[in-house]
Amino acid sequence: MSTVDTDTESELQGLAELARSFFVNTVAPQREEFAAQGYPSREVYRQAGELGLLCMSIPEEYGGGGGTFAHEAVLFTEQVKGGDSAMQLGVHTGIVPHYLLSYASQENKVRWLPKLASGEWIGAIAMTEPGTGSDLQNIATKAVKDGDDYVISGAKTFISNGRNCDLLIIAVKTDPSQGAKGVSLVVAEVADDTPGFERGRLLKKVGQKGQDTTELFFDGLRVPQANLLGTAEGQGFIQLMQQLPQERLICGVAAAAAIEAAVDETLAYVKQRNAFGKPLFAMQNTRFELADCATIATVVRTFVDDAVAKHLRGALDVKTAAMIKYWTTDQQTQVIDRCVQLHGGYGYMEEYPIARMWIDGRISRIYAGANEVMKDLIARFL
Repeated sequence: MSTVDTDTESELQGLAELARSFFVNTVAPQREEFAAQGYPSREVYRQAGELGLLCMSIPEEYGGGGGTFAHEAVLFTEQVKGGDSAMQLGVHTGIVPHYLLSYASQENKVRWLPKLASGEWIGAIAMTEPGTGSDLQNIATKAVKDGDDYVISGAKTFISNGRNCDLLIIAVKTDPSQGAKGVSLVVAEVADDTPGFERGRLLKKVGQKGQDTTELFFDGLRVPQANLLGTAEGQGFIQLMQQLPQERLICGVAAAAAIEAAVDETLAYVKQRNAFGKPLFAMQNTRFELADCATIATVVRTFVDDAVAKHLRGALDVKTAAMIKYWTTDQQTQVIDRCVQLHGGYGYMEEYPIARMWIDGRISRIYAGANEVMKDLIARFL
């Protein structure tokens, strides 16, 4: 990355090699198994933890790597290029730990973060509800005080890592009369036998079939009030707004990697595939299409690297993060679709990487805030 010094460049390069080896040699070979069961094994998280690939931007005192988001960006890039879409590391290591680091009590940081960093626990965050997609201020899940606990009731859907999670951040209404000001975030330690907590069905998605995405139900789930994130109730919506730029940047990092991988994969294919007595790459349309896609890949990479540099300086604003999320993922789906077309019929066959990229990538325009919501958010700053 051009935004870091030479020593860090060398460190990141070493990390890239380690991460690529992990995804290519350990995770990708289990793709079919994970897709068939609908979730990855817990073992791959523990293996990632043993390699030091989890919570790399969390301070060492909490079991993390003591690095920066630049390290996380390398991990997400190599996961995409290594062909894995089963492990939801964006949530587990890029999102959940930073809520805990920023807002949890010292006691809870010490309790929770090392377990996420080791892969002993898997993290998830439950925001979306059946009737409230991106409209977080109107969530209906409630948390009512009872003694020293909150008692939580409600339902969530589309929860990444929902089937495997041990630690769950839940967006709740602690004061339903206050709209956004009534939203709070509480953390639950959960297992299959936790009273008042139920994991719903594994949702059957179009793509990313090996990544567990579930419904979650709460019916009297008791959570200690000490597990509230922040110093008081009602801070949840602000906390979400503060953390969402990193989530949206993660989407941009993954989109840049997906575009580069698609172009590389397609370039290799059209150079060896013959049609009408010559390689596809010798045809002007193929060359023009790939020239255009390669240019888009370069522009996206430049935009994303600039945003990462801003984020490392603490200067990534809400508007730019929304721009990154919507525009890079739009480009991702368009470029990959063009690359599928250049593969002809083989581009529609699941054994070809480009087909899997096409299927797995479509959700990128929807999660972390639909792209239409991102455009509306940008417009508010114009």
